[in-house]
Formats: sequence, structure tokens, C-alpha cells
Amino acid sequence: MGAGPAQTGPAAPYAGTVALTDGATVYLDHAATTPLRPEARDAMAAHLGLVGNASSLHGPGRAARRVVEDARESIAADLGARPSDVIFTSGGTESDNLAIKGLFWSRFAVGNARRIVCSRIEHHAVLDAVTWLAETGQAEVTWVEADAVGRITPEALEAVIGDPADVTLVTGMWANNEVGTVSPIADLAAVAAGARIPFHTDAVQAAGQVPVDFTASGVDALSVTAHKVGGPLGIGALLVKPGVAITPLSHGGGQERDVRSGTFDPPAAAGFAAALRAAIADLEAESARIAELRHHLVRGVLAAVPDAALNGDPDLRSGPGAGRLPGNAHFSFPGCDGDSLLLLLDAEGIACSTGSACTAGVARPSHVLLGLGADPAQARSSLRFSLGHDTTQADVDALLACIGPVVDRARSAGARPAVLPARGAGRA
Repeated sequence: MGAGPAQTGPAAPYAGTVALTDGATVYLDHAATTPLRPEARDAMAAHLGLVGNASSLHGPGRAARRVVEDARESIAADLGARPSDVIFTSGGTESDNLAIKGLFWSRFAVGNARRIVCSRIEHHAVLDAVTWLAETGQAEVTWVEADAVGRITPEALEAVIGDPADVTLVTGMWANNEVGTVSPIADLAAVAAGARIPFHTDAVQAAGQVPVDFTASGVDALSVTAHKVGGPLGIGALLVKPGVAITPLSHGGGQERDVRSGTFDPPAAAGFAAALRAAIADLEAESARIAELRHHLVRGVLAAVPDAALNGDPDLRSGPGAGRLPGNAHFSFPGCDGDSLLLLLDAEGIACSTGSACTAGVARPSHVLLGLGADPAQARSSLRFSLGHDTTQADVDALLACIGPVVDRARSAGARPAVLPARGAGRA
């Protein structure tokens, strides 16, 4: 990739990468979704022919239920929880909505408390749920500011709680989905517990990358999803501490302790459990491997583009107490439009993400970077490279071979949309 003769067909895949249907061969977007692990694929395949509704009492129904409950026990063990703590959902977005709205409604019903304490750099599944409650006149929001690298501190949380009797819940993410900064969740949960306020954390990015222990953390509710740990799309879980009341979002068959109705998906549950088990089986060594690749990527990008800025925690150590997810590298490239960079890299066969959310075709600056004090131009110039279980040295080298020329082209284009060559032809 990069320099060399023009190619007339798709580039040959690098060893160990995922061949995508659109021709991209270097996948550096694991924070968006992670390729299915072989363990998850095999677990799902083993149960795809299963007949029986897991809520039925006959033999086939009981067999399907056993698959679900075995998965529940496995997931609970891997996340430091009890099986009864695990409520299956359709993914992280539903888990976040169920936690935010369910905790708010249950607390409001018994005490008329109205405030939610939330950071401005949460995933939109949390932010939009919180702002919807506020916009519909149900809730009031108190914002807790993250520090300059995207970390929520216990001191900042304690400073904004005010009268705890008026607070329905506190929500703060375990690790930021854009800049990868890890917050001290146990310390934050302790502040909330001291004020007798339920604490929810979105651990979607953290699970499988850093140790996540639900019970030891002290949180009351925790959101995870399968497809960020190498499992299938369409299934996740909300972990809820015993005695914490959650008002359901939907009603129906009463599955999942009347908190989340809906027919069980045994193959997906099995795939979720297998992926999570594989992700944490050698977590320390694998995190160190991915972090070393990330170090190489950061050094290479900054060498090729000296004025690029690494966003988030600058401490790139891995292991216990690490301040940043091992697979995250988030940059701002002055003078560039992030969407142009993304498309130019895509034409080179590199898949990554911008730091912006796109709604109805309108690109917006990264709310995370804006929340950390960046100006709109910097927030629009960001790219996130996220590494995972199948990332190789060759993948990182492929990015480094073309990042410099791609940034030069994006700067030449300025604010105009990039004019791209046909995929596989005339690569710069």
C-alpha cells in the first residue's frame, strides 16, 4: 500500500487480518465492532439447529433454556457477578437505556428525586437517554466535567452531587469509547454509595480489554455487549446488583425477572459467553501484546505527522492501573477534515473511525473532544484507530506506510470533501 504501481484489483489481505466485503483488508476499528472470534462462531453453530423456546416447559424448551443459563453462568463468572445479576438485552444501547430510564423511573416513583448526574463525554446511548428524560420534563441533569484527558475523578463527582436526596442516579463510563481513557470506577461508585445513590457504568469498551469485576467495583448496574469482545451482534447484558429496582422499558412475557421481556436467543447467548471467556482467558498477556502494537502505531504516526496530537491519557502503559485502553490510539490532525481522512484511508484499504457522530448525513464535531475543551476544528480533525484480538504488526505497518501521504492529501483538500480514486486503482 502507499507507493508502488497502480493495482487493478483488491489488495491481497495481510496475514491475520479480516477480509471485508467492500475490499478493505486492514481493520483498525475494533472499538466500533470486533470480528467474530472462532470460539464464538463455533459455540453459535453448535446451537443453531436447536428447536424449542427457552421459556417452554417441554423437553426442547428446557434444552434451549439450559444453553441460556449455562451462558449466563459463564458471563457472570467472567465479570465477577452472580448469575442472577445478568439480564440479557439486545446490546449496549438497550442496556444503557434500561439502566438509565429504569433506575430513574424506579427511584422517582418512591421519592420524587429528579436529578441525574452524568458526564458530557458518555456514549450517545447514555447521553441521549439522559437528555430525552430532561427534554420530556421528567428529569434534571447535573453535569460532571471530565479532566483534560477524559477521566472522571471522584473529587469532581463529589463536588456536583449537592443534595443526594434529589439525585436518582449517577452514570459514568468505565472507559471512554473515543479517546480510550479509563476512569477509577470503584472510587466513583464509592462516592455514590456514600451518598446512597445508585451508580451505573457503561463498561462496553472496558470489558475484555481491562479487568472488569462487577461485585468488586461496587457499581449497582453495568452495561456490556457481545460484539465488542468478539461475540455476535444483537446481544448484550445489563448486570444489576441484588435489591436494585429497575422499571422495565417494555412489557410482554416477563422474561429476565420481569425486567426485560423477549424470547431468548440461545445461540447468541452461547456465542456471547464463548467470546467473553476467550477475551479474558489470557487478558494480561493479550493486553500487553495489543498495547505494544499500539505503541508502535503511536510512534509511527507521530513520526510521519509530527504535528498530530494524541488525545486522551498520554500514559501508554498496559497492565493493572493503566489509564488508557490498550488498543486505543486517538489523534487530531491539524488542517484536516476527519471524514476526508477516513475516506482516503478507506481507499487505501484501512478501516478506522472518525471521532464524530453522523446523524442524517450531517457530520458533527466529536462531543468527547468538545467536552475536553477542544475547539470545533480540532474536534472535526480526529481519527480513532482501535486494535483488537486479530490485529497484527503488518496491519499497523500498512497504516504507517500511508498515513503521511494521506494527511498531506487531506490538507490539500482542506474543508472540501475528498475526491477519491476507485478502490484498488491509483493508490497514492
